[in-house]
Amino acid sequence: MAGNLVQGALFTVMVVRADMLRDPAFASELAQQIERSPRFFQNAPVVLDLNGAEGFADPADFARAAELLGGHTLALVGVQNAGPAQVVAAAASGLASFAPSPGQSGRRPARATAPAAAPAAPPPAREPPRQAARLVTTPVRSGTQIYARGTDLIVTAAVSPGAELVADGNIHVYGALRGRALAGATGDTAARIFCSRLEAELVSIAGCYLVSEQLPPEERGFAVQIALVDDRLTITRN
Repeated sequence: MAGNLVQGALFTVMVVRADMLRDPAFASELAQQIERSPRFFQNAPVVLDLNGAEGFADPADFARAAELLGGHTLALVGVQNAGPAQVVAAAASGLASFAPSPGQSGRRPARATAPAAAPAAPPPAREPPRQAARLVTTPVRSGTQIYARGTDLIVTAAVSPGAELVADGNIHVYGALRGRALAGATGDTAARIFCSRLEAELVSIAGCYLVSEQLPPEERGFAVQIALVDDRLTITRN
């Protein structure tokens, strides 16, 4: 029975860079963002990215970060890209430590004091066979989450509000997209989202997202494709 108490699951978690918290303009910009979509941010879990961040080796640093985010209805639940001292301090603050996302570089290793001899070039690796896309042919109801691990996701029916599509590759919806669609979930910035009718609650590629209120009004209700260009989501009509 104990083996059934722990099960795997996939959740949407926002990531905030720790150095952003020290920017005087961060609080006001965050407040404006939340004001546009208060329901989306209400009690939303947040992971603090410590990559390149100075300090955060004391539990008090995380307490201040949690207080700042909590004042904007966000809940700090953990850290990623943390050094050894930061992991200890985060744990003392009751925060979990997450591995960096596959699409993130993480911390750079220390440079060696003496140059090492260059290793012999390995033989060219064979490209792994491409995994077949996951195909869903029935409507995706509210509260349902579908994840296409390591491949594309194709849905040939409508996606209801409150439903969530997640794919490591592209997402194709041959119907109305009214829920959430998160492509490039492991950091693939070349991933795209295609849908026959854009009415989404949220669209995201490689962690960059737009909520419903930010979608261009002129593109709503039309067939579009969404791509990540210069770290910004762009929406073009098909």
